[in-house]
Amino acid sequence: MAVKIRLRRMGAHKKPFYRVIVADARSPRNGRFIEEIGYYNPLTEPKQVKIDEEKALKWLATGAQPTEVVKKLFASNGIIEKFEAVKESK
Repeated sequence: MAVKIRLRRMGAHKKPFYRVIVADARSPRNGRFIEEIGYYNPLTEPKQVKIDEEKALKWLATGAQPTEVVKKLFASNGIIEKFEAVKESK
């Protein structure tokens, strides 16, 4: 089963916020998901990003692939660097 870490759109019309979720790659954008690991609100200034680092690292270690946007969010929070450091130490 291919697992993706991606965004799920929430909120009202023209006022979106997103939840960072882990889901099967075949499920629809707002469909069934395995676990919620954080949220992203692009409308606030500065943009709000809260990601459970422990869960994100666990899913990356098990082979879940982040989408491009989620990869940028992880990089801005330092999660990608920590994952690379753990991967190199093994």
